[in-house]
Amino acid sequence: MSLILFLVIGALAGWLAGLIMKGGGFGLLGNMGIGIVGSFLGGFLFSLVGLSAHGEIGVLITATVGAVFLLWIVGLIKRA
Repeated sequence: MSLILFLVIGALAGWLAGLIMKGGGFGLLGNMGIGIVGSFLGGFLFSLVGLSAHGEIGVLITATVGAVFLLWIVGLIKRA
């Protein structure tokens, strides 16, 4: 996957996760960071349950699920 496509998918995944979890995005760089970390986390979580994603849409879904999970964990830590 090209670097530009990787960054665009990361930004979209972070933005979608922000909408799902708190109702807004985190800015372009924040969305990219959350989406990129979420893509690795989502890939790990999907591999634990035996799922795999193929194509750009599958990668976007995996990254978004991982980013939502990341934001959920961060929310739990902030509350404690």
